[in-house]
Amino acid sequence: MLLTTPTVRDLERLTARVLENSTRTAGARIDAYRHDANFFIDIDLPGYDAASIDITVEGKVLTIRAERKCAAGADVQYVIAERPVGFSRDVQLADLLDTDRLEARYDQGVLTLSIPVVDERQPRKAEVAAAR
Repeated sequence: MLLTTPTVRDLERLTARVLENSTRTAGARIDAYRHDANFFIDIDLPGYDAASIDITVEGKVLTIRAERKCAAGADVQYVIAERPVGFSRDVQLADLLDTDRLEARYDQGVLTLSIPVVDERQPRKAEVAAAR
C-alpha cells in the first residue's frame, strides 16, 4: 500500500499530468504505412477486448473508439488509476483510399486496419445518346 499525504499526492498528480502532456501523443500510438496496393494503420490497444472496438468512417474521417472494462469491479476504491478506460482517435484519410473495403484485425493488443488504395482517377468521357 502507498502512504502519502494529500499534499504530496496532489503534487504527484500535477507532476504526472505535466509530464504526460509533454511527452505523450493524444491517445494510443499509431504507425501508418503503404505496402503495395494497401494502406495500413497499426494502433496499439493493449488490454482492450476486440468486441469493444468501434471503427467508423464518415466522409474521409476514420474514427476508432474502444473501452476497457474495469477489472477490479465497481466496489473498489482506487489509490492510483493511471490506465485509460477509454480511447478515441480520429484520422484524416486521403481521397485515394477505398474505405468501403476497409478490413480490421486485432491481434495481441494491436489493431491493424488495411485499406486498399485506388488507382488515381483518370478523366472519363461520357457517351451522348441521340434522341429517337
